[in-house]
Amino acid sequence: MADFIKPSRTLASLAGRAIADFGMIRDGDRVLLGLSGGKDSLSLLHILHYLQQRAPVKFELAAMTVDPLAGDFDPSSMVPYLQALGVEYHYVRKPIMDMAKQHMGRKSYCSFCSRLKRGFMYQTARQHGCNVIALAQHLDDLAESFLMSAFHGGRLQTMKAHYLNDDGDLRIIRPLVYVRERQTRDFADHNCLPVVADSCPACFSKPTQRQHMKSLLAAEEMQNKLLFKSLLSTLRPLMGAGLADARAR
Repeated sequence: MADFIKPSRTLASLAGRAIADFGMIRDGDRVLLGLSGGKDSLSLLHILHYLQQRAPVKFELAAMTVDPLAGDFDPSSMVPYLQALGVEYHYVRKPIMDMAKQHMGRKSYCSFCSRLKRGFMYQTARQHGCNVIALAQHLDDLAESFLMSAFHGGRLQTMKAHYLNDDGDLRIIRPLVYVRERQTRDFADHNCLPVVADSCPACFSKPTQRQHMKSLLAAEEMQNKLLFKSLLSTLRPLMGAGLADARAR
Protein backbone atom coordinates (compact mmCIF):
# COMPACT_ATOMS: atom_id res chain seq x y z
CA MET A 1 0.00 0.00 0.00
CA ALA A 2 1.14 3.54 -0.76
CA ASP A 3 1.56 6.05 2.03
CA PHE A 4 -1.80 7.44 3.16
CA ILE A 5 -2.01 11.11 2.19
CA LYS A 6 -4.22 13.15 4.48
CA PRO A 7 -5.78 16.24 2.89
CA SER A 8 -5.46 19.53 4.70
CA ARG A 9 -8.12 20.35 7.24
CA THR A 10 -9.43 23.09 4.94
CA LEU A 11 -9.72 20.82 1.91
CA ALA A 12 -11.38 18.03 3.86
CA SER A 13 -13.73 20.49 5.54
CA LEU A 14 -14.80 22.21 2.31
CA ALA A 15 -15.38 18.94 0.48
CA GLY A 16 -17.15 17.43 3.49
CA ARG A 17 -19.43 20.46 3.78
CA ALA A 18 -20.34 20.31 0.10
CA ILE A 19 -21.05 16.58 0.36
CA ALA A 20 -23.32 17.23 3.35
CA ASP A 21 -25.02 20.35 1.94
CA PHE A 22 -25.97 18.64 -1.30
CA GLY A 23 -26.46 15.10 0.06
CA MET A 24 -23.87 13.71 -2.31
CA ILE A 25 -22.86 10.42 -0.66
CA ARG A 26 -25.08 7.98 1.21
CA ASP A 27 -24.57 4.76 3.12
CA GLY A 28 -23.91 1.93 0.71
CA ASP A 29 -23.05 4.11 -2.28
CA ARG A 30 -20.48 2.85 -4.72
CA VAL A 31 -18.65 5.91 -6.05
CA LEU A 32 -16.72 5.97 -9.34
CA LEU A 33 -14.27 8.87 -9.58
CA GLY A 34 -13.38 10.29 -12.98
CA LEU A 35 -9.59 10.47 -12.74
CA SER A 36 -7.76 12.37 -15.48
CA GLY A 37 -4.46 12.41 -13.59
CA GLY A 38 -4.62 16.20 -13.21
CA LYS A 39 -4.18 18.06 -9.93
CA ASP A 40 -7.92 18.40 -9.31
CA SER A 41 -8.94 14.78 -9.80
CA LEU A 42 -5.88 13.52 -7.91
CA SER A 43 -6.76 15.84 -5.02
CA LEU A 44 -10.34 14.56 -5.03
CA LEU A 45 -9.05 10.99 -5.09
CA HIS A 46 -7.17 11.55 -1.84
CA ILE A 47 -10.03 13.50 -0.25
CA LEU A 48 -12.51 10.71 -0.98
CA HIS A 49 -9.97 8.09 0.10
CA TYR A 50 -9.56 9.94 3.39
CA LEU A 51 -13.30 10.41 3.92
CA GLN A 52 -13.88 6.75 3.17
CA GLN A 53 -11.72 5.90 6.18
CA ARG A 54 -13.06 8.63 8.49
CA ALA A 55 -16.64 9.56 7.59
CA PRO A 56 -19.60 7.97 9.41
CA VAL A 57 -21.20 7.30 6.02
CA LYS A 58 -19.90 4.03 4.60
CA PHE A 59 -19.27 3.95 0.85
CA GLU A 60 -17.06 2.16 -1.65
CA LEU A 61 -14.61 4.00 -3.88
CA ALA A 62 -13.40 3.15 -7.37
CA ALA A 63 -11.76 5.27 -10.06
CA MET A 64 -11.43 5.25 -13.81
CA THR A 65 -9.43 7.03 -16.49
CA VAL A 66 -10.33 7.36 -20.15
CA ASP A 67 -7.16 7.58 -22.23
CA PRO A 68 -8.15 9.31 -25.52
CA LEU A 69 -4.88 8.31 -27.20
CA ALA A 70 -4.20 11.93 -28.09
CA GLY A 71 -0.84 13.67 -28.43
CA ASP A 72 1.66 12.92 -25.68
CA PHE A 73 -1.02 12.52 -23.00
CA ASP A 74 -0.21 9.28 -21.18
CA PRO A 75 -2.14 8.57 -17.95
CA SER A 76 -0.95 4.95 -17.74
CA SER A 77 1.10 5.84 -14.63
CA MET A 78 -2.22 5.91 -12.76
CA VAL A 79 -2.44 2.12 -13.00
CA PRO A 80 0.34 1.31 -10.48
CA TYR A 81 -0.52 4.39 -8.40
CA LEU A 82 -4.12 3.28 -7.80
CA GLN A 83 -2.96 -0.27 -7.22
CA ALA A 84 -0.60 0.96 -4.50
CA LEU A 85 -3.44 2.95 -2.90
CA GLY A 86 -5.64 -0.13 -2.89
CA VAL A 87 -8.37 1.63 -4.89
CA GLU A 88 -10.26 -0.34 -7.55
CA TYR A 89 -9.25 1.12 -10.90
CA HIS A 90 -10.50 0.92 -14.48
CA TYR A 91 -8.25 2.14 -17.29
CA VAL A 92 -10.07 2.57 -20.60
CA ARG A 93 -8.17 3.34 -23.82
CA LYS A 94 -10.24 4.73 -26.70
CA PRO A 95 -9.03 6.49 -29.91
CA ILE A 96 -11.23 9.53 -29.28
CA MET A 97 -9.09 11.91 -31.35
CA ASP A 98 -9.36 9.66 -34.40
CA MET A 99 -13.09 9.33 -33.83
CA ALA A 100 -13.41 13.12 -33.62
CA LYS A 101 -11.54 13.59 -36.89
CA GLN A 102 -13.99 11.26 -38.61
CA HIS A 103 -17.20 12.68 -37.18
CA MET A 104 -16.64 16.28 -36.04
CA GLY A 105 -15.07 19.55 -37.13
CA ARG A 106 -11.85 20.62 -35.42
CA LYS A 107 -13.64 23.27 -33.35
CA SER A 108 -15.77 20.55 -31.79
CA TYR A 109 -12.95 18.30 -30.57
CA CYS A 110 -13.23 19.26 -26.90
CA SER A 111 -17.01 18.94 -26.60
CA PHE A 112 -16.99 15.71 -28.60
CA CYS A 113 -14.22 14.26 -26.43
CA SER A 114 -16.05 15.30 -23.27
CA ARG A 115 -19.29 13.65 -24.37
CA LEU A 116 -17.56 10.41 -25.31
CA LYS A 117 -15.60 10.29 -22.05
CA ARG A 118 -18.78 10.80 -20.07
CA GLY A 119 -20.45 7.99 -22.04
CA PHE A 120 -17.57 5.60 -21.32
CA MET A 121 -17.74 6.58 -17.66
CA TYR A 122 -21.46 5.83 -17.47
CA GLN A 123 -20.85 2.51 -19.19
CA THR A 124 -18.08 1.56 -16.76
CA ALA A 125 -20.17 2.58 -13.74
CA ARG A 126 -23.03 0.34 -14.85
CA GLN A 127 -20.73 -2.58 -15.64
CA HIS A 128 -19.15 -2.48 -12.19
CA GLY A 129 -22.16 -1.69 -10.04
CA CYS A 130 -21.38 1.96 -9.27
CA ASN A 131 -24.37 4.23 -8.67
CA VAL A 132 -22.51 7.54 -8.17
CA ILE A 133 -20.00 9.30 -10.43
CA ALA A 134 -17.68 11.88 -8.82
CA LEU A 135 -16.21 14.68 -10.93
CA ALA A 136 -13.47 17.09 -9.86
CA GLN A 137 -14.64 20.50 -11.05
CA HIS A 138 -14.01 23.18 -8.43
CA LEU A 139 -15.38 26.64 -7.62
CA ASP A 140 -13.19 28.36 -10.22
CA ASP A 141 -14.60 26.03 -12.90
CA LEU A 142 -18.16 26.81 -11.83
CA ALA A 143 -17.50 30.56 -11.86
CA GLU A 144 -16.00 30.35 -15.36
CA SER A 145 -18.98 28.30 -16.60
CA PHE A 146 -21.36 30.86 -15.10
CA LEU A 147 -19.70 33.72 -16.98
CA MET A 148 -19.57 31.74 -20.23
CA SER A 149 -23.29 30.95 -19.96
CA ALA A 150 -24.18 34.56 -19.14
CA PHE A 151 -21.91 36.18 -21.73
CA HIS A 152 -22.36 33.76 -24.63
CA GLY A 153 -25.53 31.77 -23.92
CA GLY A 154 -27.80 34.36 -22.34
CA ARG A 155 -28.51 32.02 -19.42
CA LEU A 156 -27.91 32.11 -15.68
CA GLN A 157 -26.52 28.64 -15.06
CA THR A 158 -23.43 26.73 -14.05
CA MET A 159 -22.37 23.14 -13.38
CA LYS A 160 -24.59 21.28 -10.93
CA ALA A 161 -23.26 20.00 -7.62
CA HIS A 162 -25.45 16.87 -7.52
CA TYR A 163 -27.90 15.67 -10.13
CA LEU A 164 -29.42 12.63 -11.78
CA ASN A 165 -28.36 11.60 -15.28
CA ASP A 166 -30.90 11.58 -18.12
CA ASP A 167 -31.52 7.83 -17.80
CA GLY A 168 -32.19 8.24 -14.08
CA ASP A 169 -29.88 5.43 -12.95
CA LEU A 170 -26.73 7.35 -11.93
CA ARG A 171 -26.13 10.29 -9.64
CA ILE A 172 -23.34 12.72 -10.56
CA ILE A 173 -21.60 14.67 -7.80
CA ARG A 174 -18.96 17.40 -7.62
CA PRO A 175 -17.50 17.42 -4.09
CA LEU A 176 -15.05 20.27 -4.86
CA VAL A 177 -17.67 22.95 -5.60
CA TYR A 178 -16.56 24.96 -2.52
CA VAL A 179 -12.83 24.46 -3.22
CA ARG A 180 -10.60 26.96 -5.06
CA GLU A 181 -8.25 25.81 -7.80
CA ARG A 182 -5.24 27.19 -5.95
CA GLN A 183 -6.05 24.86 -3.05
CA THR A 184 -5.88 21.73 -5.21
CA ARG A 185 -2.70 23.03 -6.82
CA ASP A 186 -1.07 23.63 -3.43
CA PHE A 187 -2.17 20.20 -2.18
CA ALA A 188 -0.80 18.46 -5.28
CA ASP A 189 2.49 20.36 -5.10
CA HIS A 190 2.97 19.89 -1.35
CA ASN A 191 2.39 16.13 -1.56
CA CYS A 192 4.23 15.61 -4.87
CA LEU A 193 1.19 13.99 -6.44
CA PRO A 194 2.01 12.30 -9.79
CA VAL A 195 0.18 14.85 -11.94
CA VAL A 196 -0.16 13.84 -15.59
CA ALA A 197 0.29 16.78 -17.95
CA ASP A 198 -2.63 17.39 -20.30
CA SER A 199 -1.02 17.63 -23.72
CA CYS A 200 -3.94 17.20 -26.11
CA PRO A 201 -3.04 19.13 -29.32
CA ALA A 202 -6.68 20.10 -29.91
CA CYS A 203 -7.05 21.65 -26.46
CA PHE A 204 -3.96 23.84 -26.83
CA SER A 205 -4.27 24.77 -30.50
CA LYS A 206 -5.99 28.10 -29.73
CA PRO A 207 -7.15 30.23 -26.79
CA THR A 208 -10.48 29.13 -25.31
CA GLN A 209 -13.47 30.99 -23.89
CA ARG A 210 -12.79 29.32 -20.54
CA GLN A 211 -9.22 30.63 -20.41
CA HIS A 212 -10.49 34.11 -21.20
CA MET A 213 -13.00 33.91 -18.32
CA LYS A 214 -10.24 32.64 -16.01
CA SER A 215 -8.17 35.70 -16.88
CA LEU A 216 -11.12 38.05 -16.30
CA LEU A 217 -11.79 36.54 -12.88
CA ALA A 218 -8.11 36.70 -11.90
CA ALA A 219 -7.91 40.38 -12.82
CA GLU A 220 -11.10 41.18 -10.91
CA GLU A 221 -9.97 39.23 -7.84
CA MET A 222 -6.84 41.37 -7.65
CA GLN A 223 -9.15 44.33 -7.00
CA ASN A 224 -11.78 42.48 -4.98
CA LYS A 225 -10.45 39.87 -2.56
CA LEU A 226 -13.99 38.80 -1.65
CA LEU A 227 -14.93 38.09 -5.26
CA PHE A 228 -15.26 34.31 -4.92
CA LYS A 229 -17.11 34.59 -1.61
CA SER A 230 -19.71 36.70 -3.42
CA LEU A 231 -19.72 34.37 -6.41
CA LEU A 232 -20.29 31.37 -4.19
CA SER A 233 -23.42 33.02 -2.75
CA THR A 234 -24.60 33.74 -6.29
CA LEU A 235 -23.83 30.26 -7.59
CA ARG A 236 -25.10 28.14 -4.72
CA PRO A 237 -28.76 28.13 -5.89
CA LEU A 238 -27.63 27.35 -9.45
CA MET A 239 -25.44 24.49 -8.21
CA GLY A 240 -28.52 22.97 -6.62
CA ALA A 241 -30.46 22.71 -9.89
CA GLY A 242 -31.61 19.10 -10.27
CA LEU A 243 -30.92 18.32 -6.60
CA ALA A 244 -34.52 17.42 -5.76
CA ASP A 245 -34.54 14.65 -8.40
CA ALA A 246 -31.18 13.30 -7.21
CA ARG A 247 -32.32 13.24 -3.58
CA ALA A 248 -35.58 11.52 -4.50
CA ARG A 249 -33.77 8.60 -6.09
